[in-house]
Amino acid sequence: MGWATAGNVSTTNLDSGTDSPAAARPDIKTAFDELVNVINGRATSNGVASLDGSTKIPAAQIPDEINSSSSTNLTLDPTTGKVKLEEILNLAPQTVAQLNARTDIEQGDVAFCSNGDAGTECLAVAVIESDSAGAPAWKVVSIGNAIATS
Repeated sequence: MGWATAGNVSTTNLDSGTDSPAAARPDIKTAFDELVNVINGRATSNGVASLDGSTKIPAAQIPDEINSSSSTNLTLDPTTGKVKLEEILNLAPQTVAQLNARTDIEQGDVAFCSNGDAGTECLAVAVIESDSAGAPAWKVVSIGNAIATS
């Protein structure tokens, strides 16, 4: 079991000075069993992640995918103001039609567009237009020559 179940803890025989200690014993035992579940739930499925000696979550306990379950963006907000990816950032390709259909475009958004540069692949960056609405629009960042072989 990964975590405690609050419904398993009863204070019925524990909340009054006139309660019988004998009647309270099974409730106390059940409460301690649930506490053991909390202790044993560390670093387990349906439990809670532990921290290593450097107060970091061990890599084996970090999920491979993080999904926002609400209708809001998933935000990374480090105090340094910088998110560092140590290897490669992979953007899922989107077509011009898909990008233009979005209603959540914000200045500074970056996307990989499969057909945005006269039908060829490009990066697209949302910038503020000079129109009266001031709404962001996608602008092409063309892909140049292949990287060097050495």
